[in-house]
Amino acid sequence: MNEILNGIPWGVIAPILVIQLLLVIIALTSCIRAEKTNGPKWLWILVILFINIIGPVLYFVIGRRND
Repeated sequence: MNEILNGIPWGVIAPILVIQLLLVIIALTSCIRAEKTNGPKWLWILVILFINIIGPVLYFVIGRRND
């Protein structure tokens, strides 16, 4: 197991993981604070959490209402 972890290029993967985590946190915060969304709020929260990179982006493009 340790051999597998040593072969991973952490210099490339770590920034992607940090950006993904920030994107999920910002999308969840925005969704929870929003009064209305395009569709059920609980569904958008599941999309944000379980569809990794694309989920938060979909929320910001499709799910948010700009009323």
